[in-house]
Amino acid sequence: MKRRIMLLTSLLLCTFIALPALALTLQEAKEQGLVGEQRDGFLGLVSASASNELRAMIESINTQRRERYQQIAQQNGIELRQVAALAYEKAVEATQPGHFIQDASGAWVRK
Repeated sequence: MKRRIMLLTSLLLCTFIALPALALTLQEAKEQGLVGEQRDGFLGLVSASASNELRAMIESINTQRRERYQQIAQQNGIELRQVAALAYEKAVEATQPGHFIQDASGAWVRK
């Protein structure tokens, strides 16, 4: 019984240690073609099928972007959409070849 508990404890610890290794970074998601830069200055899912973890990461990043865009808009007396449009232009410039961006029609294309 004691040995079983020790084994179960060890397995659980290995599982918790391994979980962070399964987490996907934004860079990895872009490299895998799962995420791209939308025309509105925010991240979007290239494919509708995505894990809840990836969806949560995109939502979190977009929330941070929105907050920053609002700060910039207020500081410069312009609208949020103008800041987002400029952010998209900068994102396209920074996007690595092979990663996805939205074209003028909203379709996902590889840069």
